[in-house]
Amino acid sequence: MITRMSSLFLRTLREDPADAEVPSHRLLVRAGYVRRVAPGGYTWLPLGLRVLRRIENVVRAEMNRMGAQEIQFPALLPKEPYEATGRWTEYGDNLFRLKDRKGADYLLGPTHEELFALTVKGEYNSYKDYPVTLYQIQTKYRDEARPRAGILRGREFVMKDSYSFDLDDAGLERSYQAHRDTYTRLFDRLGLEYVIVAATSGAMGGSASEEFLAVAETGEDTYVRSTESGYAANVEAVLTPAPPAKPIEGLPEAQVHHTPNTPTIESLVAFFNAAGLGREFTAADTLKNVMLKTRRPGAKEWELLGVGLPGDREVDMKRLEASLEPAEVELLEEADFKKNPFLTKGYIGPKALKDNGVRYLVDPRVVEGTAWLTGADQADHHVLDLVMGRDFTADGTIEAAEVREGDASPDGRGTLVAARGIEIGHIFQLGRKYTDTFAVDALGPDSKPIRITMGSYGLGVSRLVAVLAEQNFDQDGLVWPREVAPFDVHVVIAGKDETIAAGAEKLAAELDSAGIEVLLDDRKSSPGVKFADAELVGVPTILVVGRGLANGVVEVKDRRTGEREEIAVDAVADHLVKLVRS
Repeated sequence: MITRMSSLFLRTLREDPADAEVPSHRLLVRAGYVRRVAPGGYTWLPLGLRVLRRIENVVRAEMNRMGAQEIQFPALLPKEPYEATGRWTEYGDNLFRLKDRKGADYLLGPTHEELFALTVKGEYNSYKDYPVTLYQIQTKYRDEARPRAGILRGREFVMKDSYSFDLDDAGLERSYQAHRDTYTRLFDRLGLEYVIVAATSGAMGGSASEEFLAVAETGEDTYVRSTESGYAANVEAVLTPAPPAKPIEGLPEAQVHHTPNTPTIESLVAFFNAAGLGREFTAADTLKNVMLKTRRPGAKEWELLGVGLPGDREVDMKRLEASLEPAEVELLEEADFKKNPFLTKGYIGPKALKDNGVRYLVDPRVVEGTAWLTGADQADHHVLDLVMGRDFTADGTIEAAEVREGDASPDGRGTLVAARGIEIGHIFQLGRKYTDTFAVDALGPDSKPIRITMGSYGLGVSRLVAVLAEQNFDQDGLVWPREVAPFDVHVVIAGKDETIAAGAEKLAAELDSAGIEVLLDDRKSSPGVKFADAELVGVPTILVVGRGLANGVVEVKDRRTGEREEIAVDAVADHLVKLVRS
């Protein structure tokens, strides 16, 4: 069926929406694909829904191709399964919670590991039933604190989540690799530029974890890769190579110095370089102690936490939060310092933390035998040559320091370079976290129970609409890849002559009968308006029927390259059918 712009529910905008932060948000709204309803909630208009459905079809085809089977769970879920796994509290404020009229607790599903595990437990009980992979394409809900960037980060979104169930770890590894291969094939089919990086598992749990990140300057995720190897990781998952421990014998004794007006690393380094000690100091010689408070899911009270790291590094809050997940983390406020007078702001050292029972974690570079310049726990005083393992100890290490370009690659080969990306897929080897909770077993050939092992594989379907827009646009509008474009050909009637309109109608009908999806601009608007909308909407092929029709030719324009070609009117239908199907 031909879609006519004269009746299509579409209004394009000439101005950018005031709240648009990224190109995809700006263009999807201007081109009439989506409209904002509330923070993090968007209506899919006809053009946007067509793109979303085409992406869903690609995802569904590739999942079916790998042998996965589609099912569908409700979005409204009971509390009990999530309480059993601890995620009712672990998700914290990110979970939409509600009560029914009888007072029973429910949630809007952010992800469905619990339900998949319980469903398989209820249906299968023999080793002969396995392996099995199930998936769904369904709306999910997360109460994002800061919804932003249109449909890139919303509170309601469409996601494909699949789950593998295997008898052993070798089977899990095969299922994981099958999903990895499927994602690669799927994203290649969509024409995406992406990278695969090591990742953290977060609230999902499990061991091996990788993210698929679409390369985009507007991305929220920073990843790094080695200049000399295949190493790549989200910065949250980068493990800092720890230097070897140093001998303590012969090191100078720690000395406290009066250091007036030196509450910052810069002022401290300047003071000691002017002190005439015969040594040159840099920020890397200082030990910065950052004070935080953490709270476990479900707990009411906050606990103090000290984090020690070299003074030339800033704390990366995303890395810190990933290291401490699922606990909440906040920097101390002025009121917290007043409640804990042993914390001398700007001059905090390890001693006061130990004396007052404060948990203290350090950067992996703070190894035994390293000597530091750090706070002496009293105003205007610092201690020089405080040695780890001799003068102070820590309760463990933590990945909290920023990762910088030029850092050594964790695999020992080359240095790191950084870029930004948007997460489009995340795959996990969950193991038995959920099957242990729900006792998901299969009876083996020896009649003994086998605990099933799981994998979890997420893919942001609605996010892919925005990601494809981020990677496929120019100064005039969207430029959709043919695989997901709302239509195959956009026919523009460029003239008021009835002969031109009749010619365009005839060509549109020929294309439609050949199975080509046609958007026909039959409005009474000027050619300039029609051409601007054609560029903005972004259908990959534009067929212009205008004055050239009198000479037996029409114009075919490639939206991506801008190339124009005049083709005989009696040959253009065959030409376009071949082009679309190629």
